[in-house]
Amino acid sequence: MEIKSFIADGIFEDMRLDIFLTQCIDEKSRSYIQQLISNKMVSVNGNVKKSNYKLRKNDIIKITIPDPVGLNIEPEDIKLDIVYEDSDVIVVNKPQGMVVHPAPGLYSGTLVNALLNHCKDLSGINGVMRPGIVHRIDKDTSGVLVVAKNDNAHNKLAYQFKEHSIIREYVALTEGIIKEDGTVDAPLGRHPVDRIKMAVVSDGRRAVTHYNILNKFKNNTLLKCVLETGRTHQIRVHMTYIGHPLVGDHVYGYKKQKFKLEGQMLHAKKLGFIHPSSGKYVEFETDLPPYFKRILNILKSELK
Repeated sequence: MEIKSFIADGIFEDMRLDIFLTQCIDEKSRSYIQQLISNKMVSVNGNVKKSNYKLRKNDIIKITIPDPVGLNIEPEDIKLDIVYEDSDVIVVNKPQGMVVHPAPGLYSGTLVNALLNHCKDLSGINGVMRPGIVHRIDKDTSGVLVVAKNDNAHNKLAYQFKEHSIIREYVALTEGIIKEDGTVDAPLGRHPVDRIKMAVVSDGRRAVTHYNILNKFKNNTLLKCVLETGRTHQIRVHMTYIGHPLVGDHVYGYKKQKFKLEGQMLHAKKLGFIHPSSGKYVEFETDLPPYFKRILNILKSELK
């Protein structure tokens, strides 16, 4: 195990304990930090505190990070749609329905299982469960995703995601007619009642989604959504927040859906970043998948 210590300078006064530690330890997620706090592996001035504890100037925070559990994630011969690959990164076009990485109770059929079969040189920063994984997209969201093949690439990509300098464009189909382009700037956090869901909450993390209208149909709007931040379920929650949930979204959308779909109509179409070795900007774009085109063709036919 590893023990880390931090002192809260004045600039961190009144910041939540879990947010502070997430910023101090880049490679660990906020949910992971919260789990350590719940397990009493974090102390402030020698005392156990909750995740929402507000820091005071000169607080001494100690966190114990346990050794990774020795799990063996098996390579699987699952077809990958590789958009680009070199010695530093793999850019893949993830299909709808595929989970990005294993989790407790789910150890096969993921993108990681497929990647381990394709190559052995993946970044080890996120441990055996998430080798190479710098960012994620939801199981039922399709589209472009970058994977790090070494720790140097992982750190440089993670920094860009943290600084929100990564270009991330999505195509989304919403319920109802959106009249004009806009921006949703609303903080996101865990739903106060349903902890599986995310929601717009006053004490959440800043989340900004810019959207532009690509097409209007009879009862739906096709959008280009650009993420300024990258929070969990951000586009899905923000669109629901403004009254236009995504078509096919069984969690945040309408209970009664017009089309029989496996998940939300959301595709990560474009990803741009500074290459970790060359230092040059690179950009990758994927076409809309067949399931998305099929629904758009149906909607177009209804306009005739």
